[in-house]
Amino acid sequence: MSRAFIFPGQGAQTIGMGQALADAYPAAKAVFDEVDEALGEKLSALIWEGEQDVLTLTQNAQPALMATSLAAMRALEAEGVTVDAAAMVAGHSLGEYSALAAAGALSIADCARLLRIRGEAMQKAVPVGEGAMAAILGLDLEAVREVAGAAAQGEVCQAANDNDPGQVVVSGAKAAVERAVEIAREKGAKRAMLLPVSAPFHCALMQPAADVMQEALSGVEMAAPKVPLVANVLAAPVSDPAEIRKLLVSQVTGAVRWRESVLYMAGEGVSELWEIGAGKALSGMARRIDRALATRAIGTPEDVAAAVAAMNG
Repeated sequence: MSRAFIFPGQGAQTIGMGQALADAYPAAKAVFDEVDEALGEKLSALIWEGEQDVLTLTQNAQPALMATSLAAMRALEAEGVTVDAAAMVAGHSLGEYSALAAAGALSIADCARLLRIRGEAMQKAVPVGEGAMAAILGLDLEAVREVAGAAAQGEVCQAANDNDPGQVVVSGAKAAVERAVEIAREKGAKRAMLLPVSAPFHCALMQPAADVMQEALSGVEMAAPKVPLVANVLAAPVSDPAEIRKLLVSQVTGAVRWRESVLYMAGEGVSELWEIGAGKALSGMARRIDRALATRAIGTPEDVAAAVAAMNG
């Protein structure tokens, strides 16, 4: 059975995530310690004992979700399951950084610092209240692109996340996204609703953040990942560090081609996806993309034990 390891993005964060892993595995605890040290603050205290609305701030959620994913990865490694057990890795938006750290391309400390910079830059790129994102359910990518085009009226409005066959997220100027919601409903969307996000991610309005990330990534050491990364903006595998840097910059303003990424992996013979870190959102998307795919979410010591048993069984 060929498997891929996939890593969640923003929205999966919850208070207490990863704490049981840190309690059960010294290697998992060491990840949180390393992230705390890299950021010069106790992010772990916020993750385990803080307020959900503070954890959800972009500059906190991004490194926190990466830390939780890498803690789960270290717990798997402690039980003898390394990243080489996967044919490829992929991550949803910020999860791409988690995937690269899991595959040995980036250090955890560099990853934490990059995601803090990324979160702050994405937040600052557009003044609060001027951008928005909305989920459109029940229309396919082409239909949502038409909706976004009709809604733009000279403003930015783009299909930002192609999550699964029935869920595409649009991003852009607030008024344009609000128009997109209305147009999508008129075109027969099952649901169209504004998302509780603090900035319009993955659209042209994020260009200032892309510029910041280009500079930040240029100063960081990157190795070739031990297994190929299926990149968000390509929906295809990449292993060359120079190309990965460029794609991580493009990813800030470009669409997350998640549906196509999962279809690519399935087409290459991947039959099982392990969602490593917080939540089960990607597992749900995967089943809607290809019902033949088996999924497994790994975010607790019990999940780790079950995964190891299944592998060895």
